[in-house]
Amino acid sequence: MPDITFTNAPAHVAIIMDGNGRWANARGLPRTMGHRKGVEAVRGAVKTAAELGIRYLTLFAFSSENWSRPEDEVSDLMGLLKSFVRRDLADLHRENVRIRVIGDRTNLSGDILPLLLEAEETTIANTGITLVIAFNYGARDELARAMRRLAEEVADGRLTPSDITAERIAETIDTAGIPDPDLILRTSGEERLSNFLLWQGAYSELLFIPELWPDFTRETFIAAIEKYSGRERRFGGLPQPTLAVGS
Repeated sequence: MPDITFTNAPAHVAIIMDGNGRWANARGLPRTMGHRKGVEAVRGAVKTAAELGIRYLTLFAFSSENWSRPEDEVSDLMGLLKSFVRRDLADLHRENVRIRVIGDRTNLSGDILPLLLEAEETTIANTGITLVIAFNYGARDELARAMRRLAEEVADGRLTPSDITAERIAETIDTAGIPDPDLILRTSGEERLSNFLLWQGAYSELLFIPELWPDFTRETFIAAIEKYSGRERRFGGLPQPTLAVGS
């Protein structure tokens, strides 16, 4: 497979994987079949991201609001997560993928949390792409949990209010140690962040693509990175002038 290089490739891509249910409905299939097809797209996305030299890939796997879905659908999603970890962990570990899990870990069912911890601990020393799985995650909840921890430190006298800076908050939220995403993608044509990486995405490029998540292919991913590469990121400032050759 030929190498693909970009002059302005993102180091961190985050994806809101949307459209599994609609993919299934359009084919007269149960929603659960869309989720199963979506897992195949996850495998392909991780492989493609590694091939493209992306260092971090964050996937919005299950939001803190998804618990309100029908019980049988939630049960199937939990089953898919368990199956993914049990089936794919060895392969990801062998391919030098490191796994990080973000989201609220309290009150998770007894068999889910050990699996997530196993995935993190098994791959902790790996040096390839970092796959960040956002599970039971909501950005507002993440910030609220971080603010409570900082408030507790202030109450205990370990921190003063003036110590609470943007940098300190970044060190307290779930993604501590992970660079902010350069690019946030959402599939299915919906154009909103849906409570995903609100702090981290302050300067991210946003790209909304029409494909439903199960239809997300290597070619779709490459096309998205090509669009990103053509954008100019200024972070609130002015672009730096490019000097002419020989000047």
